[in-house]
Amino acid sequence: MKSALQQSYLDAKKLLVDFCEDESNFIRSAEIAKALAESFQQGNKLLACGNGGSLCDAMHLAEEFTGRYRHDRKALPAIALADSSHITCVGNDYGFDDIFSRGVEAFGQPGDWLFCLSTSGNSKNIVRAVDAAKARQLKTVALLGKNGGVLKGQCDYEFIVPATTSDRIQEIHMMILHVIIEGVERTLFPENYR
Repeated sequence: MKSALQQSYLDAKKLLVDFCEDESNFIRSAEIAKALAESFQQGNKLLACGNGGSLCDAMHLAEEFTGRYRHDRKALPAIALADSSHITCVGNDYGFDDIFSRGVEAFGQPGDWLFCLSTSGNSKNIVRAVDAAKARQLKTVALLGKNGGVLKGQCDYEFIVPATTSDRIQEIHMMILHVIIEGVERTLFPENYR
């Protein structure tokens, strides 16, 4: 008889296998990596946002670009909209629903990218960030969970992880982000992957 913890590993494995059986996920990841690499070459940047653990994942995405992923290379411009003074200032002055859209307004330029992470797809502050990104002509990528929520179909690219708990969804989200980062590096720095 399987323990509850063993079942958690098996559930995570099944979710990953199901994700990998959908070839469109591979195609979409490659398209995003190629287009994002081209944007970096043109001087554009990436913004990222999320709530709670998803904000931690957005920060992880940004630091992989500004630092390094697998190999030494030049820093790439990525900003997680995670500054605590910004979040508390905007939350106090305008409301929590505007904490990310104000960041997009401040930093987003046409041709930049917004990666938004939401396990429900219903977070108002993420929805408003996407609206602000569209208004400023940013490319948008949504990493969502469950049924995609209200953000389903609202971004240029999306991944929907059909799990019921945030932890399983975020595990797949991080894998997606790592694969996209690798794809960008392989495009911009092929010498590091020989």
